[in-house]
Amino acid sequence: MAVKAVGWARSFPVSRGVRAARLWTAEHLLSLPWSDSAADTVYAVLLSVSELVTNAHLHAAATAHLVLTWDGTCLHVSVADCDPHQPSPRETDADADTGATSGRGLGIVTTLADSWGVHACHGGKAVTACFRPLGGPDPHTG
Repeated sequence: MAVKAVGWARSFPVSRGVRAARLWTAEHLLSLPWSDSAADTVYAVLLSVSELVTNAHLHAAATAHLVLTWDGTCLHVSVADCDPHQPSPRETDADADTGATSGRGLGIVTTLADSWGVHACHGGKAVTACFRPLGGPDPHTG
């Protein structure tokens, strides 16, 4: 069985903002066969793109390189930046200040994505999250 993957890539400098990355992603999601039937997955992808691009802009203070790849089973969302420090989700603390406005991005991605990982790349790192749409194509049919 041949895999027909599609993908898109674009860089988002800090000046372009997270909104531009989210709109660009939404536009490309419309071309995928499951976007109409998996609204929860579309929302999860868009929220995760916002969080990952925000993290790249905040922690690397540099351009976020966003790559979307649909392999027929999973939408891979990858954001690379020039900061070599690999992130990890923060522990949740019931006694912590519930008004904190930062530090929850990777936790959100962890909750929304089917899987995620981080690896070194080009002197920096890339965080990649995988989303398997409910109601999407059956990976066992050809």
